[in-house]
Amino acid sequence: MEKPTPESQLRSLLASPLPRPPGTSTMKLQPQSSMVMQIPMPTGPQEAINSMLVRNCVATVSLGCELNLQAINFRLRNSEYNPARFHGVVMRIREPRCTALVFRSGKIVCTGARNEADAYLAARKFARIIQKLGYNVRFLEFKVQNLVATVDLRFPIRLENLNQVHGQFSSYEPELFPGLIYRMVKPRVVLLIFVNGKIVFTGAKSEREVVDGLENIYPILQSFRKN
Repeated sequence: MEKPTPESQLRSLLASPLPRPPGTSTMKLQPQSSMVMQIPMPTGPQEAINSMLVRNCVATVSLGCELNLQAINFRLRNSEYNPARFHGVVMRIREPRCTALVFRSGKIVCTGARNEADAYLAARKFARIIQKLGYNVRFLEFKVQNLVATVDLRFPIRLENLNQVHGQFSSYEPELFPGLIYRMVKPRVVLLIFVNGKIVFTGAKSEREVVDGLENIYPILQSFRKN
C-alpha cells in the first residue's frame, strides 16, 4: 500500500465538508433577502394631510324675508320650537345629515356637515323647505363660518418645550386642559395640539386653510418630536 503524499492529503482535506460547530442546526439557511427587517418610514406632511377629517362645517345663509317660526314649526315634522329655551326653530334633514337653526329674521345657521359642499347642499334644502311653505325665499350671503377638522401626525410632541419657544402664539396649562392651544396668524386658525400627535383645527373658513395651517405647523412640530 502506497504511503499518501502531502499533496494527496491536502486534496482530500479540501474536498471534505467542514465540520459544524456544536449545537448548530442542520436546517437550510434562508436567503438574506427574506431576513431584511421592515423599518417603518417616518411620516411626512402629506401623510398628515391624508389623515385629515372634517368633523363639522358651520355655515350661514340669509333667506331675505321674515319668518313666522311658530307657523313653520306647526307645518313641519322634523322640527322643534321652544321659544322659552331658544329663539329659533331647529330643523333636521337626513341627507346630508345636518341641523339648521332658523331665526325670525330669515337667517339660517347650518351645522353638522362633513365638508363645504354638504353644507351648501343642506342650506339649499332648508331654504327650499321653507319656500314650499309659501315664503318668498332668496338664497343670499352663504358663507362658511367655522370648519372643525382633526389630523393625526402619528408621533408624540414635547408640548412644554413648544410652549416655551412659541409662547407668543401658544398657551399650555395641562392642569386645566390637556392640549396646547396654538393661535396661528396666517391662516387665522386655532390648533389644539395634544401630546400624542393629534391636532384639532378650528376657526378655519375652508379646507384649504386647514391644509395651509398644517403645512405651516408641521416642520415646527417635527422639531419638537419626542424621541
